[in-house]
Amino acid sequence: MWCLELLLPLLLIIHNASSQWNIWLPRDISAMTNSCVVIPCSFMYPSGIRPVKGIHGIWYFGQPYPQLFPPVVFKSLTDVVHESFKGRTKLLGDLNQRNCTLLIGNIGAEHSGRYYFRADVGGANKYSYPDFTELKVLDQPNIDIPEEIVSDESLELTCYAPDNCPDMTPEIQWMYTDYLPDPEFSSENLEESNTAVLSNTLTFTPRPMHNGQLLGCRVYYPNTTLVYERLISLDVKYPPRSVWVNVSSEVMEGSSVTLHCEVDSNPPPRISWMFGEEELLWDTASNISLSLDDVTPANEGIYTCVGDNGYGIMNTSMYLAVKYPPHEPVVNDSMTVLEGTSLALHCSTQGSPAPTLTWLKDGELVGTITADELSVLQIVEITPHEDGQYRCLAENEHGRASSSLNITVEYAPVLLEESKCTVVREGVQCVCIATGNPEPIIEFYLPDLNVTINETDGRYNFYTHTDGHTSTAMIKLREKGERADNGGPAVNVHCSMHNIYGRESILLELQQEKKYMMAVIVGTIGGVAVIAFIIAAVRYVGHNNKKENGNPRQDVVLENPALYYSAVKKDKQNLRKKVGEEGDYQPVGSMAGLERRELNYAALEFIGGRPREGASGRGDDGSNYSEIKAK
Repeated sequence: MWCLELLLPLLLIIHNASSQWNIWLPRDISAMTNSCVVIPCSFMYPSGIRPVKGIHGIWYFGQPYPQLFPPVVFKSLTDVVHESFKGRTKLLGDLNQRNCTLLIGNIGAEHSGRYYFRADVGGANKYSYPDFTELKVLDQPNIDIPEEIVSDESLELTCYAPDNCPDMTPEIQWMYTDYLPDPEFSSENLEESNTAVLSNTLTFTPRPMHNGQLLGCRVYYPNTTLVYERLISLDVKYPPRSVWVNVSSEVMEGSSVTLHCEVDSNPPPRISWMFGEEELLWDTASNISLSLDDVTPANEGIYTCVGDNGYGIMNTSMYLAVKYPPHEPVVNDSMTVLEGTSLALHCSTQGSPAPTLTWLKDGELVGTITADELSVLQIVEITPHEDGQYRCLAENEHGRASSSLNITVEYAPVLLEESKCTVVREGVQCVCIATGNPEPIIEFYLPDLNVTINETDGRYNFYTHTDGHTSTAMIKLREKGERADNGGPAVNVHCSMHNIYGRESILLELQQEKKYMMAVIVGTIGGVAVIAFIIAAVRYVGHNNKKENGNPRQDVVLENPALYYSAVKKDKQNLRKKVGEEGDYQPVGSMAGLERRELNYAALEFIGGRPREGASGRGDDGSNYSEIKAK
């Protein structure tokens, strides 16, 4: 109220400044509910008017003109006022001194509004001043809050309480300041629109943690029960201070995954999910979720959530790993190479986790097992044995896959050890077996006859067969020749083989056929044993006949004598397999000597028998036998 004490004398000094109807009063004034308010007022009237019976005045509420019947707040001539102001108003000024100051006590919210003054200086000199005072009745104090509160920047909050009641002086106190960092307080008396106001300023530096916190201003009047409070929530602007996303995770190929992002900032940021340089999704919110369906290995990588709210920017990244079985490996194309070539077989694939790569040849492990997405199998100076199918097998915990290639090794002909000439029953059989790629062509060469055999002719039986890279050729020689120095057959047979990579000719070794020799030995021993048995049987029968007849020299004619004999004979006709027309046999070498060594026979002489008709000559089966005569 100190300002009013200074203001009123100043207003009274002003006189005769104008000859018009003028009034001065505050445009706005405020008061707390249930308190009081003083509206300072000073008026002027034309200087030519001389009040005779004094000056009277009326305060109206809402309207200045009597004909509109506005509520009467105060009337100097009578106590008749509006019901809502009865007992509440009092004129503090002296109208004769042109002071129209009004006191309103115990005001309520219904008393908020415009107040007009009407002067009556006698006779027809009555005037309603159009100027007014706007009274605001407050139920809580005012707090001056900046339009923007920014984190880490100094902040001042001022609480105001009207001080327009002479009998009541307010006091201001801040509430809930214990959590503030180093708060400071300062009080001050202000004049605002020519009315008295008490203020208290709180100064501190807010942090992001203070966003949303409550602060309060309490206004109270000592020695009364009047207390007024106002609470505010701090809206502290701060840049993103944390960006939370899923931890890096692993998902299976073909599954779905949701990536969450939450940003702590004020105001809410523009959140975007980035995959590399590509923006996948964005929204202005405090959180956002990115859904990925039917993920593939292409979805694997770094995902970044970016938050930007104009006060700052922040981002956090996570890694999404997509697990999947190995893809079909990529290997070299099948190839044909020359023996001695060095190769590098490559196998590459993709899988997660990284697969192990294994090289297999025809199902057998070759090389080393590699735990990587690339494996190289080195083959140095390849040999025919390394010809075949090579398979690269990729495996991880989620599955396996493989790819194959074929390596064909081409090489010059190679004679196999099974090649030889063998004495058989039909003569001499020569077999030549060679391997090579391309398949070798085999011919036989007889140097003694200067003959090259590569097909069947009238004298030779030529046979050939190919199985893969192996060629087999066989001939049977059917001409007799001279004996060698060692007494055996003289056979000179060369095996000649060739393909595009080479030619070779080798003299074949002559061997006896084991089965044939075994048959001769077993037949000879068996024949001797049978002959011995027959001789013993015949003597036994003769001895018994002599004993029964008493005359051992008596001639006996046997109608059907029990004839037992055995002959082991190996002839060329029984021991060899006929090839071609019968009788056309021309063994090479001294085959006659070999046949004579193979002939075994036995002769029996019977006493006291008579011959059977037709018991000599050749049998139907062509076998030879001896004639048996009785003496």
